[in-house]
Amino acid sequence: MADATYGTKVYMKQGGDSMIVASGGAVKIETGGAIVPNSGTQASTIADFTVTAVLTGVDTGTDMTTAQAATIVADFGSVATKLNAVLAALEGAGILAAS
Repeated sequence: MADATYGTKVYMKQGGDSMIVASGGAVKIETGGAIVPNSGTQASTIADFTVTAVLTGVDTGTDMTTAQAATIVADFGSVATKLNAVLAALEGAGILAAS
């Protein structure tokens, strides 16, 4: 029998050891489902990233101005937002346990 001759987008090759998701197909993890390694144990959750630096009225002790340092803190805040979105996506896909 030829591989996937009936037009399905998700299939197993005959005698194969992997699942194929063809163009247009998808793998859906339903609520409560998880993607786990061979051990069967889901990866632990990772704490959300936070920025704790506060520069209001603080002398940086460098040639950097407070405004420049505040820009860096804002940039780290943006990084934190994006990293937390990645963590949420991994949790949503069942790759990480939800926090």
